[in-house]
Amino acid sequence: MMFSTKAEYGVRVMVELARRAGEDPIPLAEIAEHDGLPLAYLEHLVARLRKAGLVDSRRGSRGGYLLARSPTEITMAEVVEALEGSIAPIECISQSSDGSIVCARESADPDQPAHICPTKLLWTRVRFSIVRTLQETTLADLLLGPSLAGASALVADPSLIAGPSLVADPSLTAIEEQPRPLTTGA
Repeated sequence: MMFSTKAEYGVRVMVELARRAGEDPIPLAEIAEHDGLPLAYLEHLVARLRKAGLVDSRRGSRGGYLLARSPTEITMAEVVEALEGSIAPIECISQSSDGSIVCARESADPDQPAHICPTKLLWTRVRFSIVRTLQETTLADLLLGPSLAGASALVADPSLIAGPSLVADPSLTAIEEQPRPLTTGA
């Protein structure tokens, strides 16, 4: 699974805004030039981030953008969802309004024989791991940067990579440990 340039560039904009948090608003042209990113594309991304309540804007000659909340309060789940929409490792897997994970290929029609997706558990686990990582990573974490000790701990402890064990019910229609629904806004 690959995130698009929307997520990549949007996160880079958020990091730059966080680096300068507490200062005057930052013109988007300055961020575009500093990071070598296309200004028109960043304008589109910042509009999404603003709509999600993650950034504020100021008009005028000293205008620009700034974070709407502290970097410690903004999760990467909020940022990625604002830019990419719902996170799904494969197009047939999605989250329903009640928070359960559904597979579009499974039959929900009571008049047809039940079709259970044989790979739903795998893709649900993958999605859960991605969402959990994004929820647990704040913008402030990205400012700190990776530490060698932290990076080596991930390699030394396979459970940090594999994540928790998820147990599916016999029909694979629900997972006992569901990720929190992604929400945007304060």
